[in-house]
Amino acid sequence: MTGDVVGGAGTVEYDVVVIGGGPAGENAAQYAVEGVTVDGRAMTSALVERELLGGECSYYACMPSKALLRPVAVADLTADLGGVSTAHAAPKALLERRDYWVSHYDDSGQESWATGAGIAVLRGEARLVGERTVRVTSAAGERTVRARHAVVIATGSEAAVPALYADVLPWGSRDATGVVDVPARLVVVGGGVVACESAIWMSALGSQVTLVVRGTRLLGRAEPFAGEAVLAGLRDRGVTVLLGTEVSDVRRDGAAATGLGRIHGGLVRLTTTAGEIEADELLLAVGRAPRLDDLGLDAVGLTRDDVTGGRLPEWLHAVGDASGGPPLTHWGKHQARVVGARIAATAVGEVAWEPDREAPVPQVVFSDPEVASVGMTEAEARDAGHDVVLTRVPTSSAAGTGLLRDHVRGESQLVVDAGSRLLLGATFVGPETGELVHAATVAIVGDVPVHVLRHAVASYPTASELWLRLLEELPREFRTPPA
Repeated sequence: MTGDVVGGAGTVEYDVVVIGGGPAGENAAQYAVEGVTVDGRAMTSALVERELLGGECSYYACMPSKALLRPVAVADLTADLGGVSTAHAAPKALLERRDYWVSHYDDSGQESWATGAGIAVLRGEARLVGERTVRVTSAAGERTVRARHAVVIATGSEAAVPALYADVLPWGSRDATGVVDVPARLVVVGGGVVACESAIWMSALGSQVTLVVRGTRLLGRAEPFAGEAVLAGLRDRGVTVLLGTEVSDVRRDGAAATGLGRIHGGLVRLTTTAGEIEADELLLAVGRAPRLDDLGLDAVGLTRDDVTGGRLPEWLHAVGDASGGPPLTHWGKHQARVVGARIAATAVGEVAWEPDREAPVPQVVFSDPEVASVGMTEAEARDAGHDVVLTRVPTSSAAGTGLLRDHVRGESQLVVDAGSRLLLGATFVGPETGELVHAATVAIVGDVPVHVLRHAVASYPTASELWLRLLEELPREFRTPPA
């Protein structure tokens, strides 16, 4: 689907122009125009991408990390499940599996999907140059595109690099998922999702991994018991975890040229409150920031804070990591579907239906054990003024979860509002708990009280029976509607 050439300078016009071709951008481009006609013609959209269509998730984050983690998890399972021979992760095969799942960093399949869906693909750097107007610059030159209805910013995020590390060429998450050279010793600075997950596959590849964590626990935004279980899991596999540790100086001996997943140069030496640490490579995993620089926001009178704060003109939208919300692919895709539907409805003079409150955002950490959560933690619920009732049980307390491994580590918890009896949050820690969290998400979105949840029949013997164990631990009066 092509745009219409308009204007004397050869400007091409589309109904919707999306800057950024990751999952959020793809969804926005699709949902804004799919099946929509205006004045007897089908609406058009264009994706502008400077790197690979499919974005960070497809090539450098979600897909490669899970491709690396799953074989390691299966090997771990065989070591803790009677009746099978113990398996081990084979480094060469592990990296080959990663390469398969990232399509060998070839986005032709993604481009085929986009063009098949009627979405134009424009390669190059995008910059706003006026209202609903974008300039695209590539090796082939410059061209200008204009949106009849809306421009969507879906530029994703980039790894944060504090000044302390700027001169030592640290690895980022892209290097960790794209690892080619396995360092004998790897130091990871950070205690969040990227740090915990990458420590698992890097140790399975043969690296001696040390986590340097400024905070006093791992996964600082999760329930404390979840971080404790992950800490025990990492230490069990030989990862050194230093909590409450500050880094005051970083040096690299003879830094060399970089390359994705390649060791960047000489030894890295860190001065920390736990002593001197020496490693062959340093992975920096201390957060990400919306990628909004060089986007031309000043040309339309906007700042980064306007984008992340949602203070945008009616023709401009931001979705995914660029919006400043949770940096999670599924959240970005949800935002994109909502924004896309809104653009489509506005184009035909309608108002799209939207819920009256923001949806809860689930998250799964593919650690050992797995951590799946949605909604508020206990602390967040109490800080928000809720009268909280907790129910927590060992994840192994249901036959279905107990059968998954011979030794199941972890607990699971529900956070319930005492007055309304509604579920506020849930955390599941244990094997394959990512498959349990969606039920909690549905319960929160649908305002299903716990006395109704008790009558959702769980199949036996499956992990879903864990819900019954949790609900049975609530006070007896929670089995009926509040008076």
